[in-house]
Amino acid sequence: MILLRNALFFVTIPLIAASSQAGEWPQILGPTRNGVATGEKLADKWPTAGPPLVWKKSVGAGYAGPVIARDQVILFHRIAKLEVVEALDLQTGEKKWSTSFDATYQGSIVRDSGPRCTPLIVDDVIILLGAAGDLYCVDFATGKRRWNVELASTYGAQEGYFGFGSTPIVIDGNVLVNVGGRNGAGIVAFDLKSGREKWKATDFGASYAAPTSAKIGDKTWAIFVTRLDVCSIDPETGRVGFQFPFGMRGPTVNGATPIVWDDDLFVTSSYGVGAKLAKLGQRNAPIVWANDSSLSSQYNTPIEIDGAIYGINGREDVGTASLTCIDAQTGKVHWLQENFGTAHLLSADGKLIAVANDGNVYLLKPNVKRYEQLGSFSGFTDVPRAIPALSAGLLVARDTSDAGRGMLKCFRVGPVAQK
Repeated sequence: MILLRNALFFVTIPLIAASSQAGEWPQILGPTRNGVATGEKLADKWPTAGPPLVWKKSVGAGYAGPVIARDQVILFHRIAKLEVVEALDLQTGEKKWSTSFDATYQGSIVRDSGPRCTPLIVDDVIILLGAAGDLYCVDFATGKRRWNVELASTYGAQEGYFGFGSTPIVIDGNVLVNVGGRNGAGIVAFDLKSGREKWKATDFGASYAAPTSAKIGDKTWAIFVTRLDVCSIDPETGRVGFQFPFGMRGPTVNGATPIVWDDDLFVTSSYGVGAKLAKLGQRNAPIVWANDSSLSSQYNTPIEIDGAIYGINGREDVGTASLTCIDAQTGKVHWLQENFGTAHLLSADGKLIAVANDGNVYLLKPNVKRYEQLGSFSGFTDVPRAIPALSAGLLVARDTSDAGRGMLKCFRVGPVAQK
């Protein structure tokens, strides 16, 4: 372990895999895909009724979270037989433009048939992945389609339990997707400008976990949690760096995004899979600890703060779920808040925001000694399964009903208006 820490291929924090300005939220889980909002200020406490509601908008089906760049909210949802992407003014919710695509996916295990993948803003384009496996690139300013690829028919990929749900990542002009296709098309890279296939690699099945990135030595690697494995991928060639098993066959999914800090990689899943902490290297990733008791999350991505990991231990659909704080290096549980329910966590300004599946929103103070709540309010009527976004002091989040409808809301959680 000591040798690994001192090795030349020391791992740094995740790179920004999508270009963005300070304070923006251009992709799933924010600028560096770890749930941390940079340059944000939050109010120290909330009124009893909650922070001010700036605007709200009725939306369609889906679990795709909003993203924010250049004072615009990008929303991806399904209305009737169309998957719709639209740009909204961040301050008012006013629609700027809208583009739609034919939608063919039909939910089976859950009724919702909307897109699952959060949009990805890179430079002057938006990358979208629909529930049936249709990959799109549209213009950020107008929504005009630039290119598209039908992943299911092109690569023989399956829709899985809930449709396609692993949000792509862009590294150095390459769009990397956990396709789960046949004949070596487990992970496929496409040229950002043209949509042309650049490479395909592995036979890994698709998961619902979004990949992230990490720099090892002088090279950036993509880190994927696939159906049954965790691996690092060279974004230029598709070469696998390290690989270790993570997952279980049968009716299980891997849904939480891997998180990386210093030379650490943390992965978590429910369904008896559990959690693992690994030390990253170019060719291997030794496991430091692994168990199914500390923090086994069904789909919510945890957050690391100062050597502690805050996250959800448990499932939404079976049993109970607790908000839990653990020691990152040992897996020891510092504390747990029982029956908290599943929740998406965001970190900013030395605080945590938790958007829980019961519709409540919490303001918390990270504390390894105890659960510390600064405020809460009832924000949503239905279940907010989509990952929220935080930018310019505004929390933008949505819920989804069983009927395939939802409400997108914008709350001012910052102390004053931010520019």
